[in-house]
Amino acid sequence: MKLTKEVLTIALIMFTEIIGWSLILPFLPYYAQDLGATPLIVGLILSSFSIFQFISSPIIGKLSDRFGRKPLLIISQLSTLAGFLILGFANSVWMLFFSRIVDGLFGSNMTLSRAYLTDITEGKERGKTFGMLSAVFGFGFFIGPAVGGFLATINYSIPAFAAAGVVLLSIILTVIFLKETVKRKKGVKLALEDFFPIKDFLQGVRNKELKELFTQFFFYTVAFTLLTANLALIVGNQLGFGPDDVGLLLMIVGLTRVFFQLLALPKLLDRFAEAVLAITGSLILASAMFSVFFMSSRVGLYITMVLFSVGAGLAQPMIITSISNKAPKEERGKVMGVTDSLMSIGQIIGPLIGGFIINTYYPGWVGVLAGCLMLVSTYYAWCNLKGCDGKTLKKIVKI
Repeated sequence: MKLTKEVLTIALIMFTEIIGWSLILPFLPYYAQDLGATPLIVGLILSSFSIFQFISSPIIGKLSDRFGRKPLLIISQLSTLAGFLILGFANSVWMLFFSRIVDGLFGSNMTLSRAYLTDITEGKERGKTFGMLSAVFGFGFFIGPAVGGFLATINYSIPAFAAAGVVLLSIILTVIFLKETVKRKKGVKLALEDFFPIKDFLQGVRNKELKELFTQFFFYTVAFTLLTANLALIVGNQLGFGPDDVGLLLMIVGLTRVFFQLLALPKLLDRFAEAVLAITGSLILASAMFSVFFMSSRVGLYITMVLFSVGAGLAQPMIITSISNKAPKEERGKVMGVTDSLMSIGQIIGPLIGGFIINTYYPGWVGVLAGCLMLVSTYYAWCNLKGCDGKTLKKIVKI
């Protein structure tokens, strides 16, 4: 894998982005509950970001194909910065909603970062680069939640302002170091349809080359978000965890992912196909999710989350790599936008369903449902490897 200046720059930008985002994960559900929110309302707050990101991701991705990655990335990060500042000043549930809406309004940083990396890499190098950046994601998860959980024990506003400072740093890095990869055409103008890209989204998900991969990614995202978005509430109910405990837990998840993806994943990619690794990772994830139902001790939880980290470290970058490899060169931003819109739908569904289950039933059922959905994702990963049709799944369900 070639660590070029461009790859390292985008890695630094993504690292600061992830740090800023992961800082708020351990405390936001507790913050909302202290302001009077029920678990279902907490789910709505977490989903509000994804609702607006679902709208904005294909717009930002498509516009970056025409006007360049760099200016759109700066706009996206400014939206994230504003969202964190509002969160820091929040003193009511509606302000928490507003902060997440503002963040999601142009918050398509990952869309643009993936499109940029797809521009500058190809073949096996692309898979290894996405794996390395997934390790960067894990390293951000190692540092961010631990710091956020600790700061939240002092005051809930402090980690929000710290996240804003980190995002400001990422904006500076983007302005100074990132070079444009898209050759802008003269005379290109904005059209009304650029801001209502429903047609582009529907065309994207119906693409015969990408349909199974998009379906696999969708079910993966719903399952992943169902557990992670509600993790603080699950461990709070089942084990009595607080923000600092959740921060430590997420730190373990991030550290495991870093070591796995930096040391093991490049070697695995040299020996196995991306679809094989995606299937393996999805099965490991499903087993970790099912075990949440039986979780009754800290040691058991830590073992479960280590398995979860390894599974996510295998599955997620392989799915993204497979999608990017099949994306037409001139439409990479749009395809990554469709991908992130699907992720946003999953991130809307996951917190809402999880919040409802926790509010009504035993929290461990969240893990069971997440595991079942991950098995559906595994089925589509198998289809990507061997080829399937709709009748195959019906036969499996009947059996």
